[in-house]
Amino acid sequence: MVQVNQDRVLFDRARAVIPGGVSSPVRAFGSVGGTPLFIAEATGPYVVDANGDTFVDLVCSWGPALLGHAHPEVVAAVRDAAGRGLSFGAPTAAEVELAEAIRARVPVAEQVRFVSTGTEATMTAVRLARGATGRDVIVKFAGCYHGHSDALLAAAGSGVATQGLPGSAGVTAAAAADTVVVAYNDLAAVERVFAQQGDRIAAVITEAAPANMGVVPPAPGFNAALRDIASRHGALLILDEVLTGFRVGPGGWLGLEGGYAPDIVTFGKVVGGGMPLAALGGRAELMQLLAPVGPVYQAGTLSGNPLATAAGLATLHLADDAVYGLVDRRSLELQAAVGEALRRESVPHVIQSAGSLFSVFFRDGDVGDYEAAKAQDQTAFGRFFHAMLQEGVALPPSAFEAWFLSAAHDDRAMERVYAALPLAARAVASG
Repeated sequence: MVQVNQDRVLFDRARAVIPGGVSSPVRAFGSVGGTPLFIAEATGPYVVDANGDTFVDLVCSWGPALLGHAHPEVVAAVRDAAGRGLSFGAPTAAEVELAEAIRARVPVAEQVRFVSTGTEATMTAVRLARGATGRDVIVKFAGCYHGHSDALLAAAGSGVATQGLPGSAGVTAAAAADTVVVAYNDLAAVERVFAQQGDRIAAVITEAAPANMGVVPPAPGFNAALRDIASRHGALLILDEVLTGFRVGPGGWLGLEGGYAPDIVTFGKVVGGGMPLAALGGRAELMQLLAPVGPVYQAGTLSGNPLATAAGLATLHLADDAVYGLVDRRSLELQAAVGEALRRESVPHVIQSAGSLFSVFFRDGDVGDYEAAKAQDQTAFGRFFHAMLQEGVALPPSAFEAWFLSAAHDDRAMERVYAALPLAARAVASG
């Protein structure tokens, strides 16, 4: 008797009622092919799909599962909060406590505004920057993803620095016209843009350490130089830590790097412990330009809801130095194992990391910007991905994403990953 693939059954049903069968595009396996996993449950370092098959998970919900899936103390905190009510549309003590916990870890976030998604956080940060400076232009970098608000979906053109063009249908040219896109890690291009338009630029926004074109860490001193350039021209620096915040260390990438102070920092993923929650923070006088104190409007019925703040508080409480040390060590060990497996099969590759985040580019030479990231063998990644999946290891289904580990990835889980790597490397080498 042939077993029915429940993932495929669910995907067929989903495509009839959900565009593309998914609620976020990368989940559709579009760049690697095949049928996406429909996850039924997850515990620790494992996910279980609709067929009942178990996989070692190196996606970790795209970052939030720092402690592993369904950590008992986080689940208990959410269950306890749910018993008192799901949403009030009113302030809660948990909001205050979580804002205090964020400020303790990232002191530049003197005040914090909670929202529900990373897109909301960056969108609000841009609106706040424009309101604070009275200027319209935003500078962003090709390959840096800041959510799907209209102004930040501008795509790079063929030049070093181009005026923003719509990067999605439905985004008007007018919405993208005040966005300037610059090649990442190119300070000379940033200087030229500010020399030409400095009095019109409200802010430069950058991922603290980009992980949406694969992991492409900033060149030494790059973020600090952005701080200096923006300050000289009266513009703000927005540091997007939606991915890296509380993921790569207690204070995020800013805590690892130090030496400069952004005006606004955005947070997501880990800050909500897997629940829909994000935030932006900055100097008190700047943050108080937000309503109800100031003229920059932002609101959200579910912002700072009690379930999400409970999950966030529990996660940040548990994410101590031991957790970060373990995740860092596991990451270094896995990077070494991936590199060894690919070298043995003479597969061109480069592994790049930012803290515990890393990704594998199937190409020769370091990757410093989006153009270099795109010049990799995505077909090779697809073969590698499916070979790992066949062996029970779930990687991010895109060559342009980071790999994530958790404190729950114990020796048993890692041995399963290590056992799969030689087979996956041979699958790439054999073509």
